[in-house]
Amino acid sequence: MGLNPLKIGDVTAKVPIIQGGMGIGVSGYKLASAVAKEGAVGIISAAQIGYREDDFKTNPKEANIRALKSEIRKAKKDSPKGIIGINIMVAMNNYEELVKAALEENIDIIISGAGLPMKLPKMIKGHNVKIAPIVSSRKAALIILKHWKKRYDRLPDFIVVEGPKAGGHLGFKMDEVATHSLEYIVKDVLEEIKNYDKEIPVIAAGGIYTSDDIKKFINIGASGVQMATRFIATKECDADINFKKAFLNSKEEDIILVKSPVGLPGRAIKNNFIETIQKNKVTPKICYNCLRKCDPKTTPYCISDALIEAVKGNIDKGLIFTGSNGYKIDKIVTVKELIKELTI
Repeated sequence: MGLNPLKIGDVTAKVPIIQGGMGIGVSGYKLASAVAKEGAVGIISAAQIGYREDDFKTNPKEANIRALKSEIRKAKKDSPKGIIGINIMVAMNNYEELVKAALEENIDIIISGAGLPMKLPKMIKGHNVKIAPIVSSRKAALIILKHWKKRYDRLPDFIVVEGPKAGGHLGFKMDEVATHSLEYIVKDVLEEIKNYDKEIPVIAAGGIYTSDDIKKFINIGASGVQMATRFIATKECDADINFKKAFLNSKEEDIILVKSPVGLPGRAIKNNFIETIQKNKVTPKICYNCLRKCDPKTTPYCISDALIEAVKGNIDKGLIFTGSNGYKIDKIVTVKELIKELTI
């Protein structure tokens, strides 16, 4: 069974898959452009994207802006006809500057989670860019829909609905992760958007792994899916090979929930680093001033440093975020091969 294209206003992706943004260099221009070439939507994560810049530790703000612009430019050059987007966390201190930088590079799509992007329509005024919030409940979708409509006379171009099986930071409390289902939340949000006179595609995200999973959510009413973890074990993924091998070597019992320095639960692969932070506080040596709610004086560890070490391949010293099905990955393939498998 073929999948219908994903239509987002006047933009159409031949394949209804959005490759999810994965922070601190896991989804950079190499992965995003490879995905876009195959007709899906490639996403660059803006989170600490400048970690490879020489002045990152002394000037992280400028390093991130410079690197983001460079990554977008390279992705668009590699995939001139593809759809390239970015994921920017609302919780980041330099959120507005990163949005501006992306607009200057004519980004196609901006997806924002880790908080509700209440002011995003104002920031992109005058630009032909598609914008979407990530929500984890009907209530969050309702807040965005009402606020954007009332304040800016604008509605989202699509909505990403992320469930509790996603990787990285989750929009749920620890005790909610086991009791909430993506299927229920997607249906709930689909009911909510019926109250508006614009066709708003709903994208299901979190724990989607197979072509059957994709079809299930499209049959429910979603217009497409967002998948992140599956794209880690691709040759084009920007992370180090040791990062990818951590997934190949993981077992189901290795996928656990951890508490992030900002208080949210996150899903990761258990390793030496997690065992260390569960026992002791790892005081940050420097502060990158990346997240609004992170206090370097009280934080149990620096999440930027932890994610940077992991993506560089120092996996025993870093945090390896994963979706709930990360342990199922058993080989590294090309993006082309993966997209073919997912669209059968």
